Amino acid sequence: MPVKIDVLIPAIAKDLQTLPYVIDAVRKQVKHPIGSIMIVAPNQKRIRQMCRRKGCRFINENTMLPITKNNIHYRSKKWERSGWLFQQLLKMSGDKIGSANYFLAIDADTVLIRPHAFRTGNKAVFYCRSWSQPEYFRTYKKLLGNKASAPKSFVTHYMLFEKSKLRQLKRTIAKKHGMRWYSAVLRKMDKSKQFAFSEFETYGNFLYARNPSGLVLRPALNKSLSMNIANITPQRLRTLSQRFRSISFHKRRGYSRKATKQ
Repeated sequence: MPVKIDVLIPAIAKDLQTLPYVIDAVRKQVKHPIGSIMIVAPNQKRIRQMCRRKGCRFINENTMLPITKNNIHYRSKKWERSGWLFQQLLKMSGDKIGSANYFLAIDADTVLIRPHAFRTGNKAVFYCRSWSQPEYFRTYKKLLGNKASAPKSFVTHYMLFEKSKLRQLKRTIAKKHGMRWYSAVLRKMDKSKQFAFSEFETYGNFLYARNPSGLVLRPALNKSLSMNIANITPQRLRTLSQRFRSISFHKRRGYSRKATKQ
Protein backbone atom coordinates (compact mmCIF):
# COMPACT_ATOMS: atom_id res chain seq x y z
CA MET A 1 0.00 0.00 0.00
CA PRO A 2 1.51 3.38 -0.98
CA VAL A 3 2.24 5.70 1.95
CA LYS A 4 -0.27 8.42 2.73
CA ILE A 5 0.92 11.96 2.03
CA ASP A 6 -0.28 15.52 2.48
CA VAL A 7 0.25 18.18 -0.19
CA LEU A 8 1.59 21.71 0.41
CA ILE A 9 1.22 24.39 -2.26
CA PRO A 10 2.53 27.91 -1.52
CA ALA A 11 0.52 30.40 -3.56
CA ILE A 12 -0.22 34.09 -4.08
CA ALA A 13 -3.02 35.83 -5.98
CA LYS A 14 -1.24 35.67 -9.37
CA ASP A 15 -1.31 31.85 -9.10
CA LEU A 16 -5.12 31.63 -9.07
CA GLN A 17 -5.12 31.10 -12.85
CA THR A 18 -3.11 27.86 -12.63
CA LEU A 19 -3.75 26.70 -9.06
CA PRO A 20 -7.08 24.87 -9.67
CA TYR A 21 -5.40 22.88 -12.46
CA VAL A 22 -2.43 22.07 -10.20
CA ILE A 23 -4.81 20.75 -7.51
CA ASP A 24 -6.85 18.66 -9.97
CA ALA A 25 -3.68 17.18 -11.46
CA VAL A 26 -2.30 16.25 -8.03
CA ARG A 27 -5.52 14.39 -7.23
CA LYS A 28 -5.42 12.60 -10.58
CA GLN A 29 -1.73 11.85 -11.03
CA VAL A 30 -0.28 11.29 -7.54
CA LYS A 31 -0.40 7.56 -6.79
CA HIS A 32 -0.58 7.88 -3.00
CA PRO A 33 -3.54 8.27 -0.67
CA ILE A 34 -3.78 12.05 -0.11
CA GLY A 35 -4.69 13.47 3.30
CA SER A 36 -4.92 17.28 3.18
CA ILE A 37 -4.11 19.56 0.27
CA MET A 38 -2.89 22.67 2.07
CA ILE A 39 -2.67 26.03 0.31
CA VAL A 40 -0.21 28.27 2.18
CA ALA A 41 -0.97 31.79 1.06
CA PRO A 42 -1.68 35.40 2.03
CA ASN A 43 -4.98 35.87 3.87
CA GLN A 44 -6.96 37.05 0.86
CA LYS A 45 -10.63 36.45 0.11
CA ARG A 46 -10.17 35.11 -3.43
CA ILE A 47 -7.63 32.54 -2.29
CA ARG A 48 -9.81 31.40 0.64
CA GLN A 49 -12.80 31.08 -1.72
CA MET A 50 -10.79 28.97 -4.14
CA CYS A 51 -9.71 26.69 -1.26
CA ARG A 52 -13.34 26.16 -0.24
CA ARG A 53 -14.35 25.49 -3.83
CA LYS A 54 -11.59 22.91 -4.35
CA GLY A 55 -11.87 21.26 -0.93
CA CYS A 56 -8.42 22.40 0.20
CA ARG A 57 -7.22 23.63 3.59
CA PHE A 58 -6.23 27.31 3.65
CA ILE A 59 -3.24 28.20 5.85
CA ASN A 60 -2.25 31.82 6.40
CA GLU A 61 1.39 32.07 5.31
CA ASN A 62 2.17 34.44 8.17
CA THR A 63 1.46 31.71 10.76
CA MET A 64 4.16 29.35 9.47
CA LEU A 65 7.36 31.10 10.61
CA PRO A 66 8.38 33.70 13.19
CA ILE A 67 9.21 35.93 10.19
CA THR A 68 7.08 37.07 7.25
CA LYS A 69 7.90 38.18 3.73
CA ASN A 70 8.35 41.73 5.05
CA ASN A 71 11.37 40.54 7.09
CA ILE A 72 13.14 39.30 3.96
CA HIS A 73 15.06 41.86 1.93
CA TYR A 74 16.25 40.07 -1.18
CA ARG A 75 16.29 42.46 -4.09
CA SER A 76 18.41 44.60 -6.37
CA LYS A 77 17.61 47.65 -8.49
CA LYS A 78 16.39 45.31 -11.23
CA TRP A 79 14.76 42.35 -9.45
CA GLU A 80 12.72 41.47 -6.36
CA ARG A 81 13.02 37.91 -5.00
CA SER A 82 11.83 38.27 -1.39
CA GLY A 83 8.53 36.46 -2.03
CA TRP A 84 10.31 33.75 -4.04
CA LEU A 85 12.64 33.08 -1.12
CA PHE A 86 9.79 33.24 1.42
CA GLN A 87 7.86 30.48 -0.36
CA GLN A 88 10.96 28.27 -0.17
CA LEU A 89 11.11 28.80 3.59
CA LEU A 90 7.37 28.03 3.78
CA LYS A 91 7.94 24.66 2.09
CA MET A 92 10.72 23.92 4.56
CA SER A 93 8.22 24.63 7.37
CA GLY A 94 5.80 21.99 6.10
CA ASP A 95 6.76 19.61 8.91
CA LYS A 96 4.63 21.78 11.23
CA ILE A 97 1.32 21.22 9.43
CA GLY A 98 -0.75 18.26 8.26
CA SER A 99 -0.90 14.84 9.91
CA ALA A 100 0.96 12.57 7.45
CA ASN A 101 4.66 11.74 7.88
CA TYR A 102 5.30 12.88 4.31
CA PHE A 103 4.18 15.88 2.30
CA LEU A 104 4.49 16.72 -1.36
CA ALA A 105 5.50 20.35 -1.94
CA ILE A 106 4.59 21.52 -5.42
CA ASP A 107 4.80 24.93 -7.05
CA ALA A 108 1.49 26.64 -7.85
CA ASP A 109 2.39 26.93 -11.54
CA THR A 110 3.32 23.29 -12.23
CA VAL A 111 0.81 20.71 -13.46
CA LEU A 112 1.51 16.97 -13.38
CA ILE A 113 0.46 15.30 -16.62
CA ARG A 114 1.61 11.73 -15.93
CA PRO A 115 1.18 9.39 -12.94
CA HIS A 116 3.72 10.00 -10.16
CA ALA A 117 4.84 7.83 -7.26
CA PHE A 118 7.22 9.28 -4.69
CA ARG A 119 8.18 6.10 -2.83
CA THR A 120 9.18 2.72 -4.18
CA GLY A 121 9.65 0.06 -1.53
CA ASN A 122 11.34 1.99 1.27
CA LYS A 123 13.20 4.33 -1.08
CA ALA A 124 12.36 7.95 -1.88
CA VAL A 125 11.78 8.84 -5.54
CA PHE A 126 13.10 12.20 -6.72
CA TYR A 127 12.41 13.69 -10.14
CA CYS A 128 15.59 15.42 -11.31
CA ARG A 129 17.10 17.50 -14.08
CA SER A 130 20.65 17.81 -15.39
CA TRP A 131 21.36 21.52 -14.75
CA SER A 132 21.16 23.91 -11.82
CA GLN A 133 22.38 27.28 -10.52
CA PRO A 134 26.00 27.19 -9.22
CA GLU A 135 25.08 29.55 -6.37
CA TYR A 136 22.68 26.93 -4.92
CA PHE A 137 25.65 24.67 -4.28
CA ARG A 138 27.80 27.44 -2.82
CA THR A 139 25.05 28.20 -0.30
CA TYR A 140 24.61 24.48 0.43
CA LYS A 141 28.31 24.17 1.29
CA LYS A 142 28.16 27.24 3.52
CA LEU A 143 25.11 25.86 5.34
CA LEU A 144 26.25 22.24 5.76
CA GLY A 145 30.02 22.31 5.41
CA ASN A 146 30.19 19.77 2.57
CA LYS A 147 29.99 20.00 -1.19
CA ALA A 148 26.75 18.81 -2.77
CA SER A 149 27.38 15.31 -4.11
CA ALA A 150 24.25 14.24 -6.01
CA PRO A 151 24.82 13.65 -9.75
CA LYS A 152 21.61 15.47 -10.74
CA SER A 153 19.70 18.61 -9.75
CA PHE A 154 16.61 18.34 -7.53
CA VAL A 155 15.17 21.69 -8.71
CA THR A 156 12.13 20.43 -10.59
CA HIS A 157 9.16 22.30 -9.03
CA TYR A 158 7.95 19.49 -6.76
CA MET A 159 9.40 17.17 -4.13
CA LEU A 160 8.27 14.73 -1.46
CA PHE A 161 9.58 15.67 1.99
CA GLU A 162 9.83 13.23 4.88
CA LYS A 163 9.10 15.30 7.98
CA SER A 164 11.62 13.58 10.27
CA LYS A 165 14.44 14.07 7.75
CA LEU A 166 13.44 17.67 7.07
CA ARG A 167 13.63 18.35 10.83
CA GLN A 168 17.03 16.69 10.93
CA LEU A 169 18.24 18.99 8.12
CA LYS A 170 16.99 22.09 9.92
CA ARG A 171 18.49 20.99 13.26
CA THR A 172 21.84 20.33 11.54
CA ILE A 173 21.87 23.83 10.00
CA ALA A 174 20.79 25.49 13.27
CA LYS A 175 23.41 23.65 15.33
CA LYS A 176 26.24 24.35 12.91
CA HIS A 177 25.54 28.09 12.84
CA GLY A 178 24.21 28.69 16.33
CA MET A 179 21.00 30.32 15.12
CA ARG A 180 17.56 29.45 13.77
CA TRP A 181 17.78 27.48 10.51
CA TYR A 182 16.01 30.18 8.47
CA SER A 183 18.28 32.88 9.93
CA ALA A 184 21.27 30.84 8.77
CA VAL A 185 19.81 30.59 5.25
CA LEU A 186 19.24 34.36 5.12
CA ARG A 187 22.69 35.06 6.55
CA LYS A 188 24.75 32.65 4.45
CA MET A 189 23.24 33.12 0.99
CA ASP A 190 24.74 35.78 -1.27
CA LYS A 191 21.81 38.16 -1.68
CA SER A 192 23.53 39.98 -4.53
CA LYS A 193 22.87 36.89 -6.67
CA GLN A 194 19.39 36.38 -8.12
CA PHE A 195 19.37 32.60 -7.56
CA ALA A 196 21.15 32.05 -4.25
CA PHE A 197 19.26 29.33 -2.36
CA SER A 198 17.19 26.28 -3.24
CA GLU A 199 15.13 24.36 -0.70
CA PHE A 200 14.87 21.38 -3.09
CA GLU A 201 18.61 21.30 -3.85
CA THR A 202 19.43 21.59 -0.14
CA TYR A 203 17.07 18.84 1.08
CA GLY A 204 17.84 16.46 -1.81
CA ASN A 205 21.60 16.76 -1.39
CA PHE A 206 21.33 16.43 2.39
CA LEU A 207 19.58 13.07 1.93
CA TYR A 208 21.90 11.96 -0.87
CA ALA A 209 25.00 12.68 1.22
CA ARG A 210 23.72 10.44 4.03
CA ASN A 211 22.27 7.53 2.07
CA PRO A 212 22.66 7.68 -1.73
CA SER A 213 21.27 4.16 -2.17
CA GLY A 214 18.06 5.24 -0.38
CA LEU A 215 17.14 7.57 -3.26
CA VAL A 216 15.79 6.73 -6.69
CA LEU A 217 16.53 9.49 -9.22
CA ARG A 218 14.25 9.76 -12.25
CA PRO A 219 14.28 12.36 -15.06
CA ALA A 220 11.72 15.10 -14.37
CA LEU A 221 10.88 15.74 -18.04
CA ASN A 222 9.33 19.12 -17.26
CA LYS A 223 8.22 21.46 -20.06
CA SER A 224 7.86 25.20 -19.57
CA LEU A 225 5.02 26.86 -21.48
CA SER A 226 4.25 30.56 -21.90
CA MET A 227 0.58 30.19 -22.90
CA ASN A 228 -2.57 30.44 -20.79
CA ILE A 229 -3.31 27.07 -19.21
CA ALA A 230 -7.02 27.43 -19.98
CA ASN A 231 -6.19 27.29 -23.70
CA ILE A 232 -4.60 23.84 -23.59
CA THR A 233 -6.84 21.26 -25.22
CA PRO A 234 -7.14 17.67 -23.92
CA GLN A 235 -5.51 16.53 -27.18
CA ARG A 236 -2.50 18.83 -26.65
CA LEU A 237 -2.23 17.56 -23.08
CA ARG A 238 -2.18 13.96 -24.27
CA THR A 239 0.51 14.80 -26.83
CA LEU A 240 2.63 16.59 -24.21
CA SER A 241 2.26 13.69 -21.75
CA GLN A 242 3.94 11.35 -24.25
CA ARG A 243 7.19 13.31 -23.82
CA PHE A 244 6.86 15.09 -20.47
CA ARG A 245 5.82 14.33 -16.90
CA SER A 246 4.82 17.89 -15.98
CA ILE A 247 4.27 21.33 -17.46
CA SER A 248 5.02 24.68 -15.86
CA PHE A 249 3.55 28.11 -16.51
CA HIS A 250 6.20 30.44 -15.07
CA LYS A 251 5.50 34.15 -14.81
CA ARG A 252 9.07 35.26 -14.27
CA ARG A 253 8.29 38.84 -15.31
CA GLY A 254 6.78 39.17 -11.85
CA TYR A 255 10.31 39.25 -10.41
CA SER A 256 11.21 42.45 -12.28
CA ARG A 257 11.12 45.68 -10.28
CA LYS A 258 10.39 47.83 -13.36
CA ALA A 259 6.66 47.40 -12.86
CA THR A 260 6.88 48.57 -9.25
CA LYS A 261 9.15 51.61 -9.75
CA GLN A 262 7.56 54.91 -8.85
